Amino acid sequence: MKTLGGSEAKKSASSATEASAQEAPAVEEKIDFSNVKIEPLFEENVDFETFSKSDFRAVKVKECVAVPKSKKLLQFTLDDGTGTDRTILSGIHAFYEPEELVGKTLVAITNLPPRAMMGIESCGMLLSAVNNLKDSEDEELHLLMVDNHIPAGAKLY
Repeated sequence: MKTLGGSEAKKSASSATEASAQEAPAVEEKIDFSNVKIEPLFEENVDFETFSKSDFRAVKVKECVAVPKSKKLLQFTLDDGTGTDRTILSGIHAFYEPEELVGKTLVAITNLPPRAMMGIESCGMLLSAVNNLKDSEDEELHLLMVDNHIPAGAKLY
């Protein structure tokens, strides 16, 4: 891809990158996964045509609130790139507080049929990774978050 502004823009961008690299050295966080138990993979295969019917999109969290009278549900108001807010409910309140998710870019399946939960229509599903620690019944859940530079509505393959 060509840069706008030719070689001057290239020099300016690489100077800024070099300066920021000198200011803050990158520190790689080491995570110990030795105590994590992973669920076995499904043995049943899904054909490509079936898989390709799922519409995975980047969505930006505009608002997130706890659903009244529910201990588990969070209600997300999302920008999915269409210009109309999308509401998705997710049972993840045990793992996240609503305010920490505002502004994040998440991954959602957007073409699931709407489903009413606690009287609110949920239009999609947020993707997450789940695992258990060995010798424990406790479950860990992590929403799939992508780089905030990815625009709302970007299709994910």
